[in-house]
Amino acid sequence: MSKKKEFLDSIKGLSAEDLKVQLEQSKQRLKKLEFAHAITPLENPMSIRSLRQDIARIQTLISQKSSAAEQA
Repeated sequence: MSKKKEFLDSIKGLSAEDLKVQLEQSKQRLKKLEFAHAITPLENPMSIRSLRQDIARIQTLISQKSSAAEQA
């Protein structure tokens, strides 16, 4: 199973509040990674890209849940 699939499965069951907490944690992790990469190059700079994609996935789920709540 791919990392993307595992990540999606792990966050799909979360509530909107839990997703927002996860989003903030991911954003903080991204800032730390970018800062560390600016000082000394990371061994795997693609980790920054995958973290940005994970943040986008979380934001998408949050917007889907909020639009579903508005329609209900």
